[in-house]
Amino acid sequence: MHKTHETQIENHLRRNFMTIGTAMTRRRLIGIGGAAGIGGFAPRAQVTARQETPEVDLLRELVIDLAGDPVSIDPAFAYSARDWSIVHSIYDGLIAIAEDGTIQPLAAERLEAVDELTFEAKLREGLTFHDGAPVTVDAVIRGIKHLQASEDSQVSALFSTITEMNRVDDLTVHILCDAPSPWLPAQMAVWHMLLPEGYTAESLSSSPVGSGPYRFVTWEKGSHVELERFVEYQPTDVKGAPIADRVLYRFVPEASTRVADLLSGSADIAVNIPLDQHEAVESGDATIVSEPIVGSAWIRIATNTEPFDDVRVRRALNMALDIDAIAQVFVSDQARRLASLHPDERSMGFNPELEPYAYDPEAASGLLEEAGYAEGIDVVFEVTTAVPQAMAEAMAAQWAEVGIRAEIKVSELAEFNAAWGDLSAPPLRMSTWSPLYDPYTLLSLVFAGEGFLSRYDNPEVDELIAAAATATDPEKRAALYRDLAVVMHEDAPAVFLWNLVASHGVTEEASAWEPRGDQYVLPLNR
Repeated sequence: MHKTHETQIENHLRRNFMTIGTAMTRRRLIGIGGAAGIGGFAPRAQVTARQETPEVDLLRELVIDLAGDPVSIDPAFAYSARDWSIVHSIYDGLIAIAEDGTIQPLAAERLEAVDELTFEAKLREGLTFHDGAPVTVDAVIRGIKHLQASEDSQVSALFSTITEMNRVDDLTVHILCDAPSPWLPAQMAVWHMLLPEGYTAESLSSSPVGSGPYRFVTWEKGSHVELERFVEYQPTDVKGAPIADRVLYRFVPEASTRVADLLSGSADIAVNIPLDQHEAVESGDATIVSEPIVGSAWIRIATNTEPFDDVRVRRALNMALDIDAIAQVFVSDQARRLASLHPDERSMGFNPELEPYAYDPEAASGLLEEAGYAEGIDVVFEVTTAVPQAMAEAMAAQWAEVGIRAEIKVSELAEFNAAWGDLSAPPLRMSTWSPLYDPYTLLSLVFAGEGFLSRYDNPEVDELIAAAATATDPEKRAALYRDLAVVMHEDAPAVFLWNLVASHGVTEEASAWEPRGDQYVLPLNR
């Protein structure tokens, strides 16, 4: 590292850091045939989940400080960990992400691939909604139809592959696709929820009724969401059992306030604790839970605008940043520079032979000059309010040394997410994505030429994304994604940053709570 960069980072920037997500556990293979449980589905393969969850002493109340308000608690419009934490507390879906990262049945007793185009799901018996109505396959069908009909949703197109849903009986349904869709269960685990009869778009946002572990009580915008335990809930080990009778999700954007809440005892769990405040948390009646997760940080480059349509400029953006130094200061000593979007071997498509871009300001300057920009370039670099200003300034300062003059734009999360495909939006935007066990959603939405959120077009990339999307053999899928990682590394449609690391503060009273590989902060134990 150049001494000027080291001094700048160490002295000016060692104040905050960003972490997004929670701990992931080691990947293993399961009977449905996919690496991490979400690869290919072999015909007649099936899984069941019947283990009991451990009993815990219920807390009267559990207070969780999130880093801001949810954008939506309608499943079709939930795009972030804070949204999903509330959505998955209220609702259950057919399947869920287990502690080891595999996809397992939840409301389903079993899920199996009858053939390459057909999934069969059978519900567990005796499930009910919070209003007492029985859960039948009609709830499964309603949930899928809601996702398909939500045209403004960023994920509705993912479920257009489903062409038919045939009711076999009250508890059994066949889900038919128009093409092999081995990636579909991973999307269902995140967005597909069982919906009651008579739901409306308004009720999903204001008074939702689900079949999950907690009932909705109220949402005070800008303050909190209140939930209460659903006493008729039938837990399984894949999701877990409630640990409190009452839950308050509070919205606390300032990290220092979350830490103060934790130390005063007014909060039991506080998310995204800055590195420089770990010692303060652990000096009180709380501990830090911090582990790498299957997620990555990166800067999306809009290649459909000059000068970023030139691969030399995109490579210069990568080589001008000392990612390891920035990650060590702001993220964690467990964070490291990535060569692709994939964080580690738990992510399908991770290529261990692929080397990250080297930090080489001289080479970056040379690439800009070769591309015709010897005088440098001006660009707007967009981040969300979750990114410490000092981190963005560190990147801008290093870019400036090679002639890339970046103006930092800070946006609220909702504004940021709404502008992915906006041609007038800044060409550089810092993003995170997790969990990344299966990369289909990220690739198809953000990097495929016709992706809903894409500003990138590469025929070779499109061909590999399409091939992996229909490859039912999990090993073939993984190989295609590894090849894709090499192509994208060379073409550099992103500045590849670092693997995500979770860092939450937890009090002794909330010790029954466990971090989850799917990044949700759920008031459950499993």
